[in-house]
Amino acid sequence: MCGIIGFVDKRSKKDKLNILENMGNQIIYRGPDGVGYFADDLVGFAQRRLAIIDVKGGAQPMYSEDNKYVIIFNGEIYNYQALRDELIELGYKFKTKTDTEVILNGYIQWKDKLYTKLRGMFSFVIYDVDNKDIVGARDYFGIKPFYYYLTADEFMFSSEIKAFFPHPGFDKKVNTDGLKMFLIFQYNVKNETFFKDVHKLEPGEYFHFKDGKLDIKKYFEISFDKKNNDKSYEQIKSELKDVLEDSIHMHQITSDVEVGSYLSGGVDSSYVVAKSLPDKTFSVGFNYEGFDETTYAKELSDMLKLKNYREVISPDDFFKYLPDVEYHTDEPDANLSTVPLYFLSDLASKQVKVVLSGEGSDEMFGGYPEYNDPPALTRYLKLPLPIRAGVRGVCKCLPHFPGRNTLIKYGRPFTERYLGHGSYFEESEINRLLAKPLKSNEKISDVLKPYYDKVKDEDELTQKIFIDYHFWLPQDILLKADKMAMSHGVELRTPLMDINVFNYARTIPSKYLIKDRVGKYIFRDIARDTLPEEWSKRSKLGFPVPFSKWLMIDKYYDIVASYFNEDYASKFFDQKYLLKLLSDHRSGKHNNGRKIWNCYAFLVWYKRFFIDIS
Repeated sequence: MCGIIGFVDKRSKKDKLNILENMGNQIIYRGPDGVGYFADDLVGFAQRRLAIIDVKGGAQPMYSEDNKYVIIFNGEIYNYQALRDELIELGYKFKTKTDTEVILNGYIQWKDKLYTKLRGMFSFVIYDVDNKDIVGARDYFGIKPFYYYLTADEFMFSSEIKAFFPHPGFDKKVNTDGLKMFLIFQYNVKNETFFKDVHKLEPGEYFHFKDGKLDIKKYFEISFDKKNNDKSYEQIKSELKDVLEDSIHMHQITSDVEVGSYLSGGVDSSYVVAKSLPDKTFSVGFNYEGFDETTYAKELSDMLKLKNYREVISPDDFFKYLPDVEYHTDEPDANLSTVPLYFLSDLASKQVKVVLSGEGSDEMFGGYPEYNDPPALTRYLKLPLPIRAGVRGVCKCLPHFPGRNTLIKYGRPFTERYLGHGSYFEESEINRLLAKPLKSNEKISDVLKPYYDKVKDEDELTQKIFIDYHFWLPQDILLKADKMAMSHGVELRTPLMDINVFNYARTIPSKYLIKDRVGKYIFRDIARDTLPEEWSKRSKLGFPVPFSKWLMIDKYYDIVASYFNEDYASKFFDQKYLLKLLSDHRSGKHNNGRKIWNCYAFLVWYKRFFIDIS
């Protein structure tokens, strides 16, 4: 919907407004339809608006009827009309038809009890003018971003980190504490970002800031209630179908502008499209065998009589626009699918302001291949851990052979081997790769153990899903979805990642999520009633990118090598080892494509933010 910005200081109102204008210009793409400011002796607020609801009357910052409260809001609330009716019955009057005003009046009425009443994606800040209390909240799953900068002298917040740069009190420094884990996970798993003193408000959190003190609390925790569900499969399927259809419907109709949809060849977006039937769908791919789903998207759109816009991404464009992609993610991002999502958002922006997408289904319903171990691996895991650990130790000393990485990975305890969807580096190898000052004894288990401890009594599938809800989903999937869409002024909505859907999915027994060795079984079964069977059965691809293959071509190999040879690369990496990864890949000795990509993506990010300053 927009971008929000704010800070607390004792500068004059005039100075605050000048600073806010410069900060807002940093993220103008998030809100090209308008800008608004508020400033007094304590706070400054700005909002860049992408007009979706009450296009003419929804300008922000927005004030309460008595002007005692001010709000800036980013997101959409899908049940705002029902909440509005409830507030009207309680005596509240509304000047607009927006969900923003519903949040504002809702907070006045319910205070911190408001957050769990909201159905949607949101990050917002409300200022109590009389009490000088600032309160903010982020949605349940982290669909909408919220960053804050906190030092002894400064407190500021925004939808994007780069909005902080023009503020005279912001000290832009790189923070390398998270680099080791970034190389393992492919995204930042720490609360502090790669910019020093910039933190993330986590999903399901809210804060109060008053008298220079920041107090952060949780209003929502991920939890499961599968063990007491004795409903039949058919009953669960029927009820889940109703919940899914309601969510898709609400995500589509809560808009005063046209809503399109992203469409790949997979079951998630295909189901969303088949149920919402938007006039326009959008697809991208690569002209490389096994890396293009646009044909499937076009076929389904034709079947449903929808207009499909599609585009093929060239390797030249991939490498050309990668610095822009890393700029818009704010932090280094090494998920290859982020780049095609950038192009997809650009394609959609020429037609619509709002799109539906299929994010969240795999976490909700057990869809990732990593959730579903193949039979041979299941048998291997029955061996005692000490035996598998011994095999792991031997394999680590041997040159590469098919299956080596699997034997190394599964020689660790479950709570150390499942970390989501990264794990291209071993911890020991990263310490060989990192520059000496950055070598660390930090372990994957240091990051994950507090989370595994919370679900130690759940089955392995539920534990994996729990880990992904806290790491992969908010720090990668939802982050790139928001940042790539908003970089082109497009609002991306995720009807499968909805609090009502979650509240039902959390009760579904694991035996219905993976059944007969089919992942996401119950969701596919529901989709089969709407889609052709081949669509409901199709394996997940997820914007595959042929980066490893491009590295075998001189032109693209040289681009990556040029980054690895730069002087600044030595601040972070042992360049000799870094270049060996590249040469071994080129020679065919090892497939190091994803390892190379993680390092390359980080260096592209660093160069864009700290070398090519403009």
